[in-house]
Amino acid sequence: MLTLTRKAGQKIRIGDRIEIVVREIRGRQVRLGITAPEGLPVYREELYQQIAQENSRAAQSVDLDALTELSGPSTPPASDSSKSPKTES
Repeated sequence: MLTLTRKAGQKIRIGDRIEIVVREIRGRQVRLGITAPEGLPVYREELYQQIAQENSRAAQSVDLDALTELSGPSTPPASDSSKSPKTES
C-alpha cells in the first residue's frame, strides 16, 4: 500500500483521469474531493461491502430452472411448410 502525506489543498493523481483533493483537515477527520470519469463508481468502503454482500445473496437465490425458461426453447421452432410465401404481383 502506498502511503502519502498531503496538506489541505494538495492533490493526488491516479492515472490521467482520477484526481483526489484534500479539501479540509479537522482534527481526525479529512474531507476529500474526488474527480473521476463519469460511469466509474466511487463508493465508501462500508457501502461497497454492503453492495457486494447483497449481490452475493442475490446470486445464491437465483432459480436456475426459472432462468432456463427465460431463455426460451433450446431448439428452434419447426417451420410450417404448408404456408407458401407471399409473392408480389
